[in-house]
Amino acid sequence: MAGSLVPAQIAGRSIHMVGIKGTGMAALAEILSAGGARLSGSDVSEVFYTDAILAALGIEVFPFDRGNVRAGIDLVIHSAAYVRGVHPELAAAEDLGIPILSYTEALGELSRRFDSSGIAGVHGKTTTTALTGTLLRGAGSSSTILAGSAVAGFGDRSTLILGKRFFVAETCEYKRHFLSFSPARIVLTSVEPDHQDYYPDYDSIRDAFLEYVLSLPPRGCLIYCVDDPGASDVAGRALALRPDLDAVPYGWTAEGRWKLESYRIGNERAEFRLSGFPEPFRLRVPGRHVALDAAAALALTERLVREEFGRPLEGTRLESVRAALESFSGSRRRCEVLGLARGILFMDDYGHHPTAIRLTLEGIREFYPDRRLVVDFMSHTYSRTAALLDGYADAFSAADEVILHKIYASARERPDGTVTGRTLFERMSARRPRVRYFEEPLDARDALRAELGPGDLFLTLGAGDNFRLGRALYESIKAEEEPSTP
Repeated sequence: MAGSLVPAQIAGRSIHMVGIKGTGMAALAEILSAGGARLSGSDVSEVFYTDAILAALGIEVFPFDRGNVRAGIDLVIHSAAYVRGVHPELAAAEDLGIPILSYTEALGELSRRFDSSGIAGVHGKTTTTALTGTLLRGAGSSSTILAGSAVAGFGDRSTLILGKRFFVAETCEYKRHFLSFSPARIVLTSVEPDHQDYYPDYDSIRDAFLEYVLSLPPRGCLIYCVDDPGASDVAGRALALRPDLDAVPYGWTAEGRWKLESYRIGNERAEFRLSGFPEPFRLRVPGRHVALDAAAALALTERLVREEFGRPLEGTRLESVRAALESFSGSRRRCEVLGLARGILFMDDYGHHPTAIRLTLEGIREFYPDRRLVVDFMSHTYSRTAALLDGYADAFSAADEVILHKIYASARERPDGTVTGRTLFERMSARRPRVRYFEEPLDARDALRAELGPGDLFLTLGAGDNFRLGRALYESIKAEEEPSTP
């Protein structure tokens, strides 16, 4: 990657962002805007939740057009969805000699201007990043945090800007994107097969994470989940090659301060204990896996607090962090509660890997033991579904009923017809009762409106667009409850 393409002083510099409505791009726009850059952007006409964020920042968004890129622009940043030499705006930038960076490259450039920490893992990284930002705010830290999804506690944005002392960012393994990032610390939540269109087997994805960990500077800090076999594998290999690294394990089987000792549910709160603290911590979000994410976030927060304030996490600062943790209400599409209508609790979650699905459903079942759990799932990508078919078929044991749909396709692959949504339906139906199939998510709307009742919990799950079904059901049933205007 070309170095130092982001101007040393971004205040007053003109930056154009192609595909600015994407979650990461909008978050990056907020950071650049806070630094005083003059931003413009372009994207499709479809309305996203980021439209409101960009409007609040005063950033005008134009339809894609070559004329958006003109002389006087200092830098063009583009979403990974758009390709240089193909997209007309990127072609215009090349013709004009304007420097171009992908989102990942721009994020990497920013990481070298801060004291940065990267949060990585096949699953758990978004929640861990959101939790870390919440805790750092409670600790009074001067930090900037960038998560991979909107976070309720960040004002429904993906970015929390508290200052410039530290930068904490979610970093993505797909196509080794995280190798552009330059962290002084890494949190590693999990490593297992995923993104089969790029990583054909476990060894290939493990080696990518290992390369990322080995990019840490001398005596860099690795906080890793010792309970996760892949994370432990990567950590062990990294430490064999780099014994200088400061390894901090966390989890149920960890030794030391970040060992989870207990977890219990009461009054829709989770309470867990860490060996290094005499008092328990509390969460409003279901799942033992979220307690693990919280342990990771606490470990990173304490590390940054020590460096910033010269003392451990204790006293009034610890109590403030404890209160911040209990206030955490999740992030967009991560056990997101849509609302309660006709006694039915509606939730939505992005979980799309069998391990994440199993942990999410087990956590929700434990948190809401008296509710019937109806899960609507849409698998994402043909390659992932084919590679993990049996894992998907077995991941829904905590659900009372499962509804399936066609596979949500990705532009990065072409189906060969060997695996479809019905393939998963047939495989799952052979293993458990109460599984139904509707080709399109909204095809299930009328049946569910008639069948869901008080005491049910309806969860849309996956990285597809079936979340629209849950929102449509919730809004229509909620509207029935509201008194009509005379």
